[in-house]
Amino acid sequence: MPDSPSAHRRAQPPRFRAHPAQAGVAAFALAVLVGTALLMLPIARVGPGGSSLLEAIFTATSAVCVTGLVVVDTATHWTPFGQVVIMLLIQVGGLGIMTFASVVGLSVLRKMSLRSRITAAAEVKSVGLEDVRGLVLGVVGTSVLIELCVAVVLSLRFLFGYGEPLGRALWLGLFHAVSSFNNAGFALFSDNMISYATDPWVCLPLAAAVILGGLGFPVLVQLRRYPRLPRKWVMNTRLVLAGTVVLLVAGTVYLTAVEWSNPSTLGPLGWSDKILVGFFQSVQARTAGFNSIDWGQMDSASLLGTDVLMLIGGGPAGTAGGIKITTFAVLFFVLVAEIRGEGTVTVFGKQLARSVQRQAITIVLIAVAVIAFSTVILMLLTDFSLDALLFEVISAFATVGLSTGITAAIPPGGQVVLMLLMFIGRLGPIAFASALALRQRPSTFELPIERPIIG
Repeated sequence: MPDSPSAHRRAQPPRFRAHPAQAGVAAFALAVLVGTALLMLPIARVGPGGSSLLEAIFTATSAVCVTGLVVVDTATHWTPFGQVVIMLLIQVGGLGIMTFASVVGLSVLRKMSLRSRITAAAEVKSVGLEDVRGLVLGVVGTSVLIELCVAVVLSLRFLFGYGEPLGRALWLGLFHAVSSFNNAGFALFSDNMISYATDPWVCLPLAAAVILGGLGFPVLVQLRRYPRLPRKWVMNTRLVLAGTVVLLVAGTVYLTAVEWSNPSTLGPLGWSDKILVGFFQSVQARTAGFNSIDWGQMDSASLLGTDVLMLIGGGPAGTAGGIKITTFAVLFFVLVAEIRGEGTVTVFGKQLARSVQRQAITIVLIAVAVIAFSTVILMLLTDFSLDALLFEVISAFATVGLSTGITAAIPPGGQVVLMLLMFIGRLGPIAFASALALRQRPSTFELPIERPIIG
């Protein structure tokens, strides 16, 4: 008697199905390899011959991971073909990351229990559980619209304000719009944005694009749907918006105050220009990487404060890096609850799940461990100061792209460490957070409670 179809299906070995996070990591690795191959072509480099493998793969990794650290001058080393490749890699990395993070979130929701999915869907509200196609189209449409608006403003400024030819002005506007919205920090000027430090028509559109890209797609969707109804915003939106405002203001005040009299940075500028530069650099620290002043001349206190801003980063499911504002906010509210002696952690009138608290603590501890380990390795490989190396490591891990100017001088082994940090910092937190969410297991029993001595 022949086997029934159901028995035949049961007899077949199970096919391997990659977790969405694994597929995302593989896709980004493939994008880096393709970008490396294109950048090694002779047509991509100014002058005879092609770029070295390290130059090409470092640039491709930095572009796909929307970081902005460079070992060669983007403006003079790469031909227009090479610059187009870099811009496309930035766009793929930015759009891919937003889509990837959102789709992974949906896949996590589908693998939860029905009750958990309903609760989560009610909290998210920005996307449906099944509308992946609509999600992707929404990410692409929102990104392209913002980039085009910024590109128009910048192109007009370069055309009429600086007398650039029409084609050059359009190219500068488009490249920097893509680079800013995707929080990449690549610039087509050898001094990055130092020449435009006091020009609000250049700095403010770039800053606006960085902020919008760093908010994250779920926040942008909610702002579009309920622009004047904050009571309908979910906890994620409220945390990201409140955290963004607080960090931007605090960063602007701190950097401006510390550098106010520094003759190598803000000292020679008027008070209004000082505030503009301070605000611009506060924005870039979260996490774009454009610089309108020389970070190698900044005070050590400014570098340390920027380390904190870079590590926190922006909103989830966006183009910003870092541990994310929401992670930092969760730890802040845990601290407040502990100081007050409260048994539960509440945020905006709602109780915070213990699993979210554990996930936030885990992500931060792993980030600190990776940063400390990588800093020690670079200290053994180079003779640069601790503050410069720590700044470089956090900038790479948080995919910021700011540097004190030591990236190209770090030996090849150290540059490989920076590449790994960029890749881990870009995709690792998303994949790891989704893995933590999927590993939730109900406990069937409780062990006796005992407290060690803390402090």
